[in-house]
Amino acid sequence: MSNHSSSGSTCDLLVIGGGILGTFYAYHALQRGLRVILLERNAQPENATVRNFGQIVPSGLDDTWQPMGRESLAIYQSLQSQTDLTVRQNGSYYIASDDEECTLLEELHARNQSTGYQSELWTAKQCLSQFPSLQPSYCKAALYFPEELSVDPRQMIHRLQSHLAKRDGFEASFNTLVQRLESNSGHVEAITSNGHRFTASRAILCGGADFQTLFPEVFARSGMQLCKLQMLRLAPQPQCVLPGNILTGWSIRRYESFSQCPSWNKIQSRDEAASDRKRWGLHILFKQESDGSIIVGDSHEYTSADQPNALSFEIRSDINAAILREAQRIMQLQNWQMESTWYGIYSQTKDPAGIFCHSVAPNIHITTGIGGKGMTSSAGFTRRHLSEIHDD
Repeated sequence: MSNHSSSGSTCDLLVIGGGILGTFYAYHALQRGLRVILLERNAQPENATVRNFGQIVPSGLDDTWQPMGRESLAIYQSLQSQTDLTVRQNGSYYIASDDEECTLLEELHARNQSTGYQSELWTAKQCLSQFPSLQPSYCKAALYFPEELSVDPRQMIHRLQSHLAKRDGFEASFNTLVQRLESNSGHVEAITSNGHRFTASRAILCGGADFQTLFPEVFARSGMQLCKLQMLRLAPQPQCVLPGNILTGWSIRRYESFSQCPSWNKIQSRDEAASDRKRWGLHILFKQESDGSIIVGDSHEYTSADQPNALSFEIRSDINAAILREAQRIMQLQNWQMESTWYGIYSQTKDPAGIFCHSVAPNIHITTGIGGKGMTSSAGFTRRHLSEIHDD
């Protein structure tokens, strides 16, 4: 991979943005035999793609997006068979803490049976056998998804890009900030901050939460939101083994898949609006990394696309305290020492489509606003979308 831009480079597809969306567009374009140049403004991807849990969980998606999430599972597995992307198939577990959450698990399990997506209802005894660190007072039942995956988000994207770099027809240029993107005479030209030019037949802009560098007027009227998520990492504790993705009652009460269950609206109507969960958009996930450390989170704070500076740059100790209070109600761990804490920002759209796709010109496309489902569904979505725009 190149770490500098080169003047006069040409290709079939120019991808601007080296996060999960942009990288999978590049992957599928290479699968089609296209020549691809990937441009990334930073020395390496450093935003939402590397600041999440690394959970590949189609189980949390609605009926529109779950098929793309399931396609992504197969794509990840195929890539993992070629190179180590840190993909692990240990499944996902939604742990219910009360009767309402158990009802939603049962209803989602029935929906899964109708769509052919494998899931298993587990008793509290089965859960405690699998996860001895679970608080018996919390766990009432679980829904298990054996096909689901996890990755190390701080490594996966770099390994995927290194894998693509071995392919003919691929070039990546980091520390390359595109300041202008124009369509001229049937071609796209990207002009970088140091004056270099890249030419392509088509370009896709995957700028994540950056609404100000390119086409700010498009984003200002897009109706999109920015979401700030705060999460933390507990010190390694090898004596505790938490395989897979562990999602809990507040996740059950939040995720789109459960919102399509018959009891959802009635259960939501009884929620306490003033709770920490509502105030900070909390739900509690656990994900253990290969070194034994455990990622816990997270919170959700929002602002509109035309007010990007409304989200504070601060890490709030009261949010971390609220996350840890609920986490300690769920798990009994020997060590609750917080090793690190951080936040990420992603963009999302209010559009029912669940993503923002806009063509500035016939051969310049913007894709962003995939929200919290980027790691889960980008691989499947980009394959479908590339087919639509490339074959039009």
